[in-house]
Amino acid sequence: MNREKVILLVEDNPDDEALTLRALAKNRITNEVVVAHDGLEALDYLFGAGEHEGRDTSVLPQVTLLDLKLPKIDGLEVLRRIRADDRTRLLPVVILTSSKEEQDLVAGYSLGVNSYVRKPVDFVEFTEAVRQLGLYWLILNENPGRV
Repeated sequence: MNREKVILLVEDNPDDEALTLRALAKNRITNEVVVAHDGLEALDYLFGAGEHEGRDTSVLPQVTLLDLKLPKIDGLEVLRRIRADDRTRLLPVVILTSSKEEQDLVAGYSLGVNSYVRKPVDFVEFTEAVRQLGLYWLILNENPGRV
């Protein structure tokens, strides 16, 4: 397992979680995937708090796939907190959502998201979208890491 290539998937819908994991596997993306089921759990993982207390926070995900409509803390607030902290401000974050709200798109980019992808309804299209995300964020993209 390459600890430098962890994917953080922040998704509260079990069906969308399973679909994303299936699409990653179908595209032979074998990186460790850490799943957070709400915004608080995602922040706890990133900052080594709560059930993730003691986690080596110097190991950040290669990319975070962030849903917007989350319990406890919504995705935009998670993004706001990621960008506000020096430890995570450069972390690549892709909003992966079914939201078609223009205000969500604008808010995401205003808060510094790296990419905004609407989840396709069709599994074949979704699998292709995940393949392209994996190719770009895990292979092609140069990540500045911790600054």
